[in-house]
Amino acid sequence: MDQAEQLRNIIKASSQPQRPLARVITVTSGKGGVGKSNMAINLAVQFKKMGQRVIILDADFGLANIEIMFGAVPEHNLYDLIYQGKNISEIITWGPMDVGFISGGSGIAGMSNLSKDYLTYIIRNLSELDNMADVIIVDTGAGISDAVLEFLVASGEILLVTTPEPTSITDSYSLLKALNRHPRYSRDASQIKVIANKVQNGDEGKDLFEKLNSVVTRYLKIPITYLGMVPQDAQLSKAVMQQMPVSIQNPDSKSAQAYELIAAKLMNKEMNKTLTKRGMAAFFSHIISKR
Repeated sequence: MDQAEQLRNIIKASSQPQRPLARVITVTSGKGGVGKSNMAINLAVQFKKMGQRVIILDADFGLANIEIMFGAVPEHNLYDLIYQGKNISEIITWGPMDVGFISGGSGIAGMSNLSKDYLTYIIRNLSELDNMADVIIVDTGAGISDAVLEFLVASGEILLVTTPEPTSITDSYSLLKALNRHPRYSRDASQIKVIANKVQNGDEGKDLFEKLNSVVTRYLKIPITYLGMVPQDAQLSKAVMQQMPVSIQNPDSKSAQAYELIAAKLMNKEMNKTLTKRGMAAFFSHIISKR
């Protein structure tokens, strides 16, 4: 029996009858500095305002963006769950508005080498997140590292954040190109939604998407959709400096209203009726297994 089959059996054994599965949304970008972590945090806040239970997994290893933006210091991280025997509730830090977040640490890379018993322990803990959250947002690192691609391959719903800068558009295309070449990437199993960030207005956001979509359609033939835009906003920069999500500090700001609109689209049942919730245990099984 190969490792992938073992993991499927572990997940099946750890599942509880009629247990709800969380919706896992992965936020990524082709380069740093485009506002990816701000997107993850403010969408989490907007989901919370809509009555959703939300937890963010900060998977940008080595860069503690989420905890800095929340102004909170976690006592433990995912590394402590994997290697130090902590349980899932011990590694969650609660930020503003009771949005939970988990710092990734640096231990995931070695998870594929763990024993079956240890994998069982980890996945059973991770599956508890489905009982604790309606939505789990995974904030990946920027760029096209192996770690980022593994998270994207595992995700059924990808939010790609890009800006009007030519380098951002080019790097977004490069990320999609690398994803398309990944042996375990499935176009049918993933939805890629593009968000135009730091634009002047809605027209610029749509133009940005059309530029990216034209080359993606021509050369990669990956289906991508336009989710919306977030405008340049001095209030957002001010909120970042004060370590508070702009959606909390200034909910009437242009950026906060844009985040609210994007969150509403993501929660629109009609627009998302083809989505299949996988839950966190299945999500991590894709990362751990090397099929």
